[in-house]
Amino acid sequence: MSVKNPATHVPNFDLSAPRPEAAGLPSIADQVALVPTDPGCYLWKDACDQVIYVGKAKNLRARMLQYVNLTDDRAKIPLMMQVVRSFDYIVVGSEHEALVLERNLIAQFHPYFNVDFKDDKSYPYIALTMDDVFPAIKYTRERHRKGTRYFGPYTDAQAARETIDTLRKVVPVCIFTCAEWKRCRRYLKSHPDDAAVAGLALARRGRPCFDYHVGRGPGACVGAITPADYAENVRQVGEFLAGRRSKIMDELRLQMDEAARALEFERAGRIKRRLEVIEGLDDRQEVTFSAEVNLDLIGIFREETISCACVFVVREGRTVRSSEFILNKGADVDEVELTEGFIKRYYDETSDIPAEVDVAIELPDAQLLGQWLTRRRGRACHVRRPRRGEKAHLLDMASRNAHHALNRYLVRTGYADKRTNEALLQLESALALDRPPLRIECFDISTLHGTFTVASMVVFSNGRPDKGQYRRFRIKAALDEANDFVSMGEVLGRRYAPRNMADGRFAAAPPDLLVVDGGKPQLTAAIRQLEALGLDIPVCGLAKSDEEVFVPWDETPVVLPSGSASLYLIKQVRDESHRFAISFHRELRTKAQGVSILDEVPGVGARRKRALLSHFGSMRRLRAASEEDIASVRGVPATVARAVYETLRAWEREREPLSAAVATSAEAPDADD
Repeated sequence: MSVKNPATHVPNFDLSAPRPEAAGLPSIADQVALVPTDPGCYLWKDACDQVIYVGKAKNLRARMLQYVNLTDDRAKIPLMMQVVRSFDYIVVGSEHEALVLERNLIAQFHPYFNVDFKDDKSYPYIALTMDDVFPAIKYTRERHRKGTRYFGPYTDAQAARETIDTLRKVVPVCIFTCAEWKRCRRYLKSHPDDAAVAGLALARRGRPCFDYHVGRGPGACVGAITPADYAENVRQVGEFLAGRRSKIMDELRLQMDEAARALEFERAGRIKRRLEVIEGLDDRQEVTFSAEVNLDLIGIFREETISCACVFVVREGRTVRSSEFILNKGADVDEVELTEGFIKRYYDETSDIPAEVDVAIELPDAQLLGQWLTRRRGRACHVRRPRRGEKAHLLDMASRNAHHALNRYLVRTGYADKRTNEALLQLESALALDRPPLRIECFDISTLHGTFTVASMVVFSNGRPDKGQYRRFRIKAALDEANDFVSMGEVLGRRYAPRNMADGRFAAAPPDLLVVDGGKPQLTAAIRQLEALGLDIPVCGLAKSDEEVFVPWDETPVVLPSGSASLYLIKQVRDESHRFAISFHRELRTKAQGVSILDEVPGVGARRKRALLSHFGSMRRLRAASEEDIASVRGVPATVARAVYETLRAWEREREPLSAAVATSAEAPDADD
């Protein structure tokens, strides 16, 4: 029977399928022990023999044993290995070959646990049909075909179309949608012997298209250009799309000078207008590097279950475009794996590979990825992590753009609403609730060695913060030290007291789920207090260390899978309660620091207080002053000076233990739990 893991959003993997050892076969671990130590790729499969993860390794056996023994510390591994029922592996000759094969296998199987684009079919490309006698430029979303050169991917369809329009003003070239070009293409394919004399053949049979009349078409349809000259135009188009504009500009200036010397002023004028188009593009770009710099900067921003990568494409020192890509994994996978997975996918589908690729983190396989990109580019390419300077600044900017792009995607697609609904259903199942927890209340305690002890209550309605229902409490119990057990019992007793349960401002109905920030002690305090009040409210505790959820009906904590919508929601609730408690705790401490002991001295008002502080400069100097020094202050009588001196001495004797505690807390001012 196929069962769905109640606490995650993975597909319906068959978790009930027997493992090999249950059928009398060697276990997965025993099978992995026989895997060779050669480099290669491994494919983990589920009970339906579907590939769920593809990886590469320099040593297949050693790498696969890390999965089986759970020594790989990535959060997704325990869940994935619950699903695995078999595996395959492919041995290759080198680690570089393994990387290439890994990318091909991921493209073939689209495994669930590998990093990939979301909606990858939506990304457009600009392409040149290089296998034609007269190659045409086109805007396309097609899968890559042999004989066609692709540039991109672009994430802004309008920008891609505008690039084609601008490019044809600079270098006349046929467009794929032109009916006359298609007619010429069909003729040349049916008469391959005429390709050598294509100009003459088309001049007899063709008729000019509209683009030829306005200067955007080269006239291939009427034999106005030879295949050799047209090939030169196509070469320039490739240079332009690859960002190498300076070379085109030098060639156009040379052609313009030659036309002017030959008194071909009309032709020189056309070339001049093309130069002005390119210069207009450069005027809109900010020069950030020297003209020799060609690099891509990849910034990534991650949510729990989704992320976005932003690529800044810098060519000849100018940022020629930026593209954003939504990825199907987020904080549920390691940042290194996410970055490497994106690099493999992105550069597997683009021919525009720069001399340098910059990322925000250190990649263990940076050298290997550089070798792979070098072979694809035909020249050297390095993967680096800049730590300072203009590259680091642009990399940070790319990450911020990725953040904004991801937010736009979440709003546009309603992803957050879908994830919230999914999270509520998952919590209902994982915590054995009677219904989805539409109202969640969470409590947290914040204290400083038993002083300024406060509690917070935050409320989430339908998975969203309901800030109008937030409450904060000052703990009234006398505490000599931090005691979350007593504090939690007090705040719950006050919150769920009968008079408050009848108060509409507190919401008369009890919550569907009560969450306490902490482990077993906090949960026990909550259960005892609810029993004393005669209330039956579902309750759980969330520990910070391992994100374990403690429940009353099981000694073993519930572990919500990393990256699941349910874990994301309950962590958001816990973090919000922690933030709210800390802010109140800091507020009380700040107010306490602003209260002066001088306010308690008889005879000292606002004017004498200002005089004393102005004379001594600080409370520290005033506390160190003698009675005579205080009496010397203008406007302070001897009797008042004596009262000030004695009050300060008494205050120091009483507050000495607390002063030591505050001094100790200077290194950790927000001690909590």
